[in-house]
Amino acid sequence: MTALHTATGRPRRIFVPRPAEPAAPPAPQDPPIYRDLMRTWADRGRTLPGRHDPEWVRLAAPAVRSGEFSDPQVLPRDGR
Repeated sequence: MTALHTATGRPRRIFVPRPAEPAAPPAPQDPPIYRDLMRTWADRGRTLPGRHDPEWVRLAAPAVRSGEFSDPQVLPRDGR
């Protein structure tokens, strides 16, 4: 038997710790002019990029909900 097998013939697992990966660099900060613009928009109640907008969700929702209308009643072989 090889050194990687036990007496039962099952392979042993050898765990080798990985070196720690370097931490990701911190996200760059927005330029001050952009931060001021975002603050001004927020103060005026405007939509901000990357933020949840409940009005957009309401406007983009489908107008017809599932089950609101039934399937058309078509008789078999009625010539349509």
